[in-house]
Amino acid sequence: MWFWWFMFVCNLIIPAILIFIGRMMWKHCPKKINHIYGYRTKRSMRNIDTWQFAHDYCGRLWWKLGWIILIPTILIQIPFFYSNENMVGIVGAIICTIQCAFLIIPIFLTEAALRKAFFDDRI
Repeated sequence: MWFWWFMFVCNLIIPAILIFIGRMMWKHCPKKINHIYGYRTKRSMRNIDTWQFAHDYCGRLWWKLGWIILIPTILIQIPFFYSNENMVGIVGAIICTIQCAFLIIPIFLTEAALRKAFFDDRI
């Protein structure tokens, strides 16, 4: 049973990251373009407009997706409370893999939105 609780908490980390970091990117975009933290791609770092747009767009996506995957993450794990450790581990790994996709896919969507909003052939 302790392993179920461990996997439960571990699987809540990615939705929590999406919610917290998404909110920070959306509401508190770094004022200056930098190479240390923030949404750092070649396209987003071109100028301050693309920098702010990328943080706003990706931050909103992460925030929304974090809330969307939080409930299914909880509900999917509940039926496996009394299962053996192998089953709990397999279910936890599947959930974590799916959550990682929700963490990465918004990057591609943000780049597409940047390309659409700031059309430029130089990149």
